[in-house]
Amino acid sequence: MADPTDPTTSGPEETSPTRRPRAQAPARQDGASDPTGGKEEPGLLGQLFAPVAGFGVTFAQQFRKVPTQEYPEEKRPTAKRFHGRHQLNRHPDGLEKCVGCELCAWACPADAIYVEGADNIEGARFSPGERYGRVYQINYLRCIFCGLCIEACPTRALTMTNEYELADDSRRPLIYEKHQLLAPLRSDMLTPPFPMAEGMEERDYYRGHVTGPTQAQKDHVAAREAQAGHAQGDPNHEEVPR
Repeated sequence: MADPTDPTTSGPEETSPTRRPRAQAPARQDGASDPTGGKEEPGLLGQLFAPVAGFGVTFAQQFRKVPTQEYPEEKRPTAKRFHGRHQLNRHPDGLEKCVGCELCAWACPADAIYVEGADNIEGARFSPGERYGRVYQINYLRCIFCGLCIEACPTRALTMTNEYELADDSRRPLIYEKHQLLAPLRSDMLTPPFPMAEGMEERDYYRGHVTGPTQAQKDHVAAREAQAGHAQGDPNHEEVPR
């Protein structure tokens, strides 16, 4: 009987762990080992003119007339959805669509937009909402015209026009203020501030129920302008800063 303490004697037979057989590559199809892919090699003449054929497009362009755009005399039309200069839109009666929510400034990846909101005064509104954009600036030195500010605007107040001529030789003119971004007043619009259309709420403006200024709004603006004209003629009148 073997001594279990004897190191020269081997114990019970140890089994080595089994190994998985190596996965073999799938058999290639007939002709797959052919580097030419089964195609016949070009002859001597084909090999000679192969580099020339590669430059065929280059040689063809050398003999075409180069079109010259006579800019700025002839301006090239832009696409319909071209991302150009921004515009702050108005409602049909002249009130501003911007409510000073500052979502466009938060969405701007280049930090190019600066907005300061202010509360509207009942009877002298700049927008149908509770607030309006008192200060609105866009720094076109930073703007990358990505359009994310347009997507973030909840009132469709900010859109982009097809204007692309924004070059200047100074930095200051490229920081656009609110009066430069506001859409121009049409002939049937009134100059804010003035009250909302009677019987209408803020939601009615965005539903398209307001199609133009009412007679009460026209009378309010006429009275305001008349009062401002008398105040300008009074030498003792002192304008209170807003």
